[in-house]
Amino acid sequence: MNRDAEYIEILKEMLTEKRFIHSLNVAESSRELARLYGYDEEIAYTAGLIHDACKDTPAGLQLSYMLENGAELTDIEINTAKLYHAMCGSIYVKKEFGIENEDIINAVRYHTTGRKNMSLLEKIVFIADFISAERDYNGVEIMREKAVRSLDEAIVEGLGFTIKDLIDRGERFVHPDTIDAYNDAMMVLVNKKQEKN
Repeated sequence: MNRDAEYIEILKEMLTEKRFIHSLNVAESSRELARLYGYDEEIAYTAGLIHDACKDTPAGLQLSYMLENGAELTDIEINTAKLYHAMCGSIYVKKEFGIENEDIINAVRYHTTGRKNMSLLEKIVFIADFISAERDYNGVEIMREKAVRSLDEAIVEGLGFTIKDLIDRGERFVHPDTIDAYNDAMMVLVNKKQEKN
């Protein structure tokens, strides 16, 4: 049974209007990418819908919730509040929404950092978050074109942008999962290129 209507009502209360609209847009983008890449569209929609469930919860409450529920956090994770919502969200959707699908839980968990060997759903939600309808950052059209051509190309583009931005700011950690995700996606592209030659 599809419970998306229930999640929508809960998210309306949990999120700001802007974040709620973003969540609906990411759900739609996830569904479109799932259709394009042969993944279950309803599962992708659900994962996109709930990916930011904890985004507007105060950081202190997110951290407490994670620790109360046995999360083991690295020093980088503890010191990077921007990452909390993905880690907290993966616990929250399992516990409070009753999500049992590990692929959905992981898509929520890794939609911010990425990681090595992401599943197709993880890649879909990761990219859908970058290209959702309301996004208007410089380079979003390039991301949208790459997303249609290759999820791995889009991941390299998106993570390259993210890593450069974090370094340019000079005060943010780059999570090891992000470096691993970038290198992994780059390796996929290198291998595809070698296969063509």
